[in-house]
Amino acid sequence: MQRDTLSALYEARPRLSHSGVRRAQAGKFFEGLFSVLFGPESARCETKGAFQSRLLRVEADLMEMLEGVGLDHEHAVQTIDDFFRQLARTCRCLADDAEFIRANDPACQSVSEVILAYPGFYAIAAYRVGHILSRAGVPTLPRLITEHAHEWTGVDIHPAAEIGCPFFIDHGTGVVIGETTRIGDRVKVYQGVTLGALSVKKELAQERRHPTIGDDVVLYASATVLGGDTFVGAGSVIGGNVWLTESVPARSLVYHKSTVRIRQPEEPDDGLEFHI
Repeated sequence: MQRDTLSALYEARPRLSHSGVRRAQAGKFFEGLFSVLFGPESARCETKGAFQSRLLRVEADLMEMLEGVGLDHEHAVQTIDDFFRQLARTCRCLADDAEFIRANDPACQSVSEVILAYPGFYAIAAYRVGHILSRAGVPTLPRLITEHAHEWTGVDIHPAAEIGCPFFIDHGTGVVIGETTRIGDRVKVYQGVTLGALSVKKELAQERRHPTIGDDVVLYASATVLGGDTFVGAGSVIGGNVWLTESVPARSLVYHKSTVRIRQPEEPDDGLEFHI
């Protein structure tokens, strides 16, 4: 490699504002915490001492990452204290999420199946953990945690979104929930749903850009709801493939009506032909 090429590459690298935390490191932290809360050991008669020992390893990983994203030691200690103080409530909420998923999926055999196998639950758990840190003002790390889940499940939830409890994501793949989204309690979301923003200028980033979803709403596969002024009233059903950019009142039924025409035998075959 020539010296001028080396110099050009050296100068072209983006400069991070902190020492950095790798996504794999954030993933390891979340996997460790998920295992402590929901892993095989939690299903057995684990002693409080063994539980504490495993939790201390998770705490040490969190401390390393908080310092890695620029928090001083005192701030990191306070953030960790607040995190674990809120974690018990989050864990109870996740138990409600798991039961809500079990109760609403006819294919599900048990809550254990939800926790061990369902990508929607895994993504919700990563969101709820990341959300605690997001509310504490921790930079970068909350997003790395939810992006770890995104990589594994295809579910992209911004950690700053406000999501009620319980919450249900079925199948999961392709779900996108933006930063300023608000979701009520007992909401059910199916694969491919997008809760996104209409195009806005960067200077409006602090404004509400994503929709508000009321309690007991169902959003079926590939529904798209956009805009900070869009409110979906409680108890509404948004059908598959709907594109919604305006508010609807409570108990609305919004659906996309497709047309089926049966071609007669004598008609020419003028249909579209796809080659993939």
